[in-house]
Amino acid sequence: MAKLRQASSYRKIKRPYVRISKVKSKAYIKGVPHIKIAQYDIGDKVRYPWELKLLSKKALQIRDNALEAARQTIVKTMEKVSKTGWSGKVLVVPHHVLRLNPLATGAGADRFQRGMSLAFGRPEGHAAQVKENQPLFALYVPEEKIPLAKQALSKAAAKVPTPCKIVINKIG
Repeated sequence: MAKLRQASSYRKIKRPYVRISKVKSKAYIKGVPHIKIAQYDIGDKVRYPWELKLLSKKALQIRDNALEAARQTIVKTMEKVSKTGWSGKVLVVPHHVLRLNPLATGAGADRFQRGMSLAFGRPEGHAAQVKENQPLFALYVPEEKIPLAKQALSKAAAKVPTPCKIVINKIG
């Protein structure tokens, strides 16, 4: 299985590279892999009175596989207690396409490597460009499930490459 390149090489925010289209002639980017986030709405489809948000403390890019890992952690933590009685959302969408210019190493690499000519790179994955204090996830729970939701969001914060904070609001 192909190994992912380390996330630190994609963490800085660069100019968005997002021109993807269903119409082939209008797409600048060809051969883009699919976004790995399975679903953006999780739990029940009901809005509960308390909202907990996970906010990013830094501006950076977060890859789609990190967002999906955090989403799965939230779902598993919340479903340990009950499968119903909570809802949530993934609030960022990884539109930015990541590129990689593969560089060969080892004996004879100079024979087939292009070096830095045509160094634009092939599409490799997706990332969400996140601003400082931008919410990543939102959980909606009744009052008795606030401690569990806080625990779920703090576990999800460990999966994301930025320091995070949790904000609790009463809706309505």
